Amino acid sequence: MTDTPISRKSTQRKPKSKSKSKVNEQKVDASVDLKERLTQKRKAAQAKKELTSLLSTAIGAGLFLGIILFLIGGIKIAVPGVLGVIAMSLSYKYPTPALLFFIIYVPIGGTITYYLGNSPVLQLAKDAFYFPALIGLWQNLKKQRLPLVIPQGIKTPLLILLGFCILTLLFVNGGQQFNPPPSAPFKPAPKEFPIGMGILGLKVFLGYIPLISCIYYTIRDKKDFLRVTRLQIVLILICGVLGILQYALLLVGVCEGTRNATGSGLYLASIEARCYFGGALIYSPSEGMIRLPGTFVAPWQWAWFLISSTFFTFATGFSDPSILWRCISLGSLSLVFVNAVISGQRIALALVPVCFILCLLLTGQLGNLKKFVPILAGLVLVLGIAVVSNPTVIAERTESFTSRWEASPPQEFIVNQFEEVWKNVDGPLGSGLGRATNSARAMGETKLVETYFPKVLHEVGILGLLAWLAFVTTLTIICFRTYRTIKNRNFRSYAATMWVFILFISYNTYYYPLDVDPVAVYYWFGAGILLKLPEVDKIEQLKEEQLERVQDKKGKKKVRS
Repeated sequence: MTDTPISRKSTQRKPKSKSKSKVNEQKVDASVDLKERLTQKRKAAQAKKELTSLLSTAIGAGLFLGIILFLIGGIKIAVPGVLGVIAMSLSYKYPTPALLFFIIYVPIGGTITYYLGNSPVLQLAKDAFYFPALIGLWQNLKKQRLPLVIPQGIKTPLLILLGFCILTLLFVNGGQQFNPPPSAPFKPAPKEFPIGMGILGLKVFLGYIPLISCIYYTIRDKKDFLRVTRLQIVLILICGVLGILQYALLLVGVCEGTRNATGSGLYLASIEARCYFGGALIYSPSEGMIRLPGTFVAPWQWAWFLISSTFFTFATGFSDPSILWRCISLGSLSLVFVNAVISGQRIALALVPVCFILCLLLTGQLGNLKKFVPILAGLVLVLGIAVVSNPTVIAERTESFTSRWEASPPQEFIVNQFEEVWKNVDGPLGSGLGRATNSARAMGETKLVETYFPKVLHEVGILGLLAWLAFVTTLTIICFRTYRTIKNRNFRSYAATMWVFILFISYNTYYYPLDVDPVAVYYWFGAGILLKLPEVDKIEQLKEEQLERVQDKKGKKKVRS
């Protein structure tokens, strides 16, 4: 009996201690939250101060340069100069947003260029975001002691390739600069800048390889991965709608195109025939000649945008965790198919369906078609309506493609290009970087080589070509091995599609898509996404394991209570 009062007192004291501990915990949590808020406010204020200081400095420097450029070349050069200084300053300071803006600018750059006056500076505008962001990222990686070259397996073949390119730049381009060949009789010596041509040629040839690392470090987790891939789908959707709108404006006569041109003008792309978006086009329906540029500068760039978009829309359409985004992606894919038909580009008409089938076969999605039957049925319905409503267009495109194939089969065309270049190349180091690069023609005489491997052979010789093949083969093998290590089904599906894209472009020698937008960017962009996915996969697995542990602990507590 004497124990009961004591036990009662002890039982009454316990709730008080618990309530006190709860109050103390709440106070601690409140103080921690307050400290976090104050820290975040200080960081936000510091970031705002840095941004204001950077903007004021960049605007001041830009205006100073703009005044000088205005006195030299007028307003068309001054405005891009001012904007370029501001863009480069911000891109250096904030590399991640700059890289995303760079990806946004690629498909709409042609339209912006012609809206702002077709200045040559604007055609290089995207590099004002890319190269400063690359330098800023590289400096951040040095501080964190992280490698710039991703994956490490491509480092040796890349250095070998870069070594051959530098030898060509020094000995071939340098020789042309300081010991130019004699001019033809009774003709003035051509005004050339071979060293500048070589530097620009090297930038076009290897300049976007670091984009692999840029995208690799930009994507940190699943959220970033979905943001980047969905952004790409939105861009494809917008460009696809604008491409169809461009065709409709030409069809109803709002834009004349080249239908009223005479002679050879009916068959030549003309900037005067431009229709609101993009650049030069051909629209001569009476002659069966239509070549639309979409949102790009030239029609064939639009064709390769459609081809590359087949892979990105397929990847997201079959792997995104959201049913809404899968539907949007496959809807974008249907727009890609429609634009491939109406654009008048034979290569797009041929390769878009081929690439779609290739993705189905090589990514294993052929066995998962049952899941996507309703979506694919909608895709087929859209394409069926397009075919039925435009039978003459389909017939014209098909006839144009078959006649072109019969007149000049691709395999014969490629072989002839190889033979012609092999006979005329200057030596084992080639004829000089930039000598077959279209964008370098302002710095000297260039040669039109319409297939990629012969183009590389012409510029950097047989040694450079072999080094290039070794490099892309190494990258393709590493990407294949990487995607096979991914366990998450959605990530694995996306990575498989990117690998098919890399495989297809690595050994494609018909025309030169790796030389210009958009494939010159998207090839390395896709590789960067693929190589990051195993790490994203591991992060998601750890999150799932932690969530399971928390749920198990909660379940055990409920059982005890």
